[in-house]
Amino acid sequence: MFPRVAIAITACFAALAVATPGDVGGSQCDGGGIYCCDSVQDASSPSVASLLALLGIVGSVTGQVGLNCDPITGLGVGSGASCTSQAACCTGDSFNGLVNIGCSPINLSL
Repeated sequence: MFPRVAIAITACFAALAVATPGDVGGSQCDGGGIYCCDSVQDASSPSVASLLALLGIVGSVTGQVGLNCDPITGLGVGSGASCTSQAACCTGDSFNGLVNIGCSPINLSL
């Protein structure tokens, strides 16, 4: 009885491993998290600078920031499975997904 259960469990894990992408955009994102953002904009744009100031983020924020971002998972389930907006690799701080600092747009269809 036990060998059959062990074989069934092993087969389920093998099927899950094959059906799940292991590297969702990872080759384009070294050292950061992959997010689905409503937009990725330059930190010096007036609207982003105003938002950063409202959040108390002042100083030397340069480059691009992601706005209204959710993490993308490699599990292929739930809301984190795909991105219909702008996928981005963000290496800086995150402020509850409202603003992610240090973002670069990436292409998930590669």
